[in-house]
Amino acid sequence: MTGGEVAGILVAVFWAILVSFLAVVLVRLAQTLRATTKLVADVTEQAVPLLADASATVRSAQTQLDRVDAIATDVQEVTSNASALSTTVASTFGGPLVKVAAFGYGVRRAMSRKSDDAPAAPSRRPVIVGRTVPSPRRKRKG
Repeated sequence: MTGGEVAGILVAVFWAILVSFLAVVLVRLAQTLRATTKLVADVTEQAVPLLADASATVRSAQTQLDRVDAIATDVQEVTSNASALSTTVASTFGGPLVKVAAFGYGVRRAMSRKSDDAPAAPSRRPVIVGRTVPSPRRKRKG
């Protein structure tokens, strides 16, 4: 065998090994692509119903928010009506009630003055036979 034939055989063996290696890589890549395709199909099967449920939940939440908005609007209207009623009642009855309270205060004051003008009844201390009444205390000068 000549040197050229040996080199040709080595190149042929190299190419055979390289082609075998690439064939194995391509087979593994095909298996990975099949597994990935199956995984995507499974995820799609599960995701579609989940998205439908999520969409229904969002629609239900929107309905509830619309109801809450309507309730809040009604509460605001009731609050403004109660405020207006309170203002009306205060302006209607406030003045006369102040006058009645002032009149009642004047009558009480007048009645207390009449009782102050009357002579005070002498204070009576109980007398116990055999005991002396203590003398009133005096302030010490100091």
